[in-house]
Amino acid sequence: MKWLRKKKNNHQPSISLEQERAEKLAELGAQLWALRQEQGLSLEQVVVLTRISRRLLQAIEEGNLTELPEPIYIQGLIRQFAEALGLNGVEFSGTFPISSAQVNPQVRGNTSPLSQLRPIHLYFLYIFLIVCSVNGLSQLLNNAVLQANNSQNQPSPKQKSVVKPEIAQLKESVKIQPVSDTLSGVKQGQAVQIGVTLKASSWIRVVADGKTKFEGILPEGTHRIWKAQKQLTVKTDNAGGVLMSVNQEKAKEMGEPGKEEEVRIAAKPKF
Repeated sequence: MKWLRKKKNNHQPSISLEQERAEKLAELGAQLWALRQEQGLSLEQVVVLTRISRRLLQAIEEGNLTELPEPIYIQGLIRQFAEALGLNGVEFSGTFPISSAQVNPQVRGNTSPLSQLRPIHLYFLYIFLIVCSVNGLSQLLNNAVLQANNSQNQPSPKQKSVVKPEIAQLKESVKIQPVSDTLSGVKQGQAVQIGVTLKASSWIRVVADGKTKFEGILPEGTHRIWKAQKQLTVKTDNAGGVLMSVNQEKAKEMGEPGKEEEVRIAAKPKF
């Protein structure tokens, strides 16, 4: 019996590096989405701040690993995204796994020097290129902010929350459309997308194009995204505990706390 137990312990299942990346990307993307919603920023505004395409930013928020480049570049994109929202980009993106080369070190006795140096050289070259590009973008943003501050030269009131100057300037110059307008103003010919964030544990049912995609209780802090080609229907028994955004717009409570609410969002047909 001891031999059988020992053999079983030696074959415990281990999570793959690809699965670990996917799970970590989903976790970081959900945090960035929630922080962006809290600051009242749209993806278009974050594109201006980071100079990263909307497609890549949306893929990070949705945890879509297949739409993103190599892991080393994904970490750089997460860092820029986090810094644009006022976070410490190095610490935030550092939790995203890049490579498993450091987990299983090899014995150096029978390996050639060239085989050891080439991967290290490539690794440092990638890091050097990313650092240079990030520093260049940060310098351009800082110069733009300094020029805007010198031209306006107006004192700003004290703020309770920490908001970067670039974000405050974008809020004044870009009009943000409320979520209530998006319920009847979905772009023609595009799929409907809703995102929900739970302020409190609530029962939710989501029907996409006539098929039930989810029905059950989601705990507080959960963030989920659903898409449909024609129509999405969201129903909950605690409307005040559910924040809902339509097509990446600003999130809004579905209704009053403790009350049942059902929202239907339909895409307009092409003409």
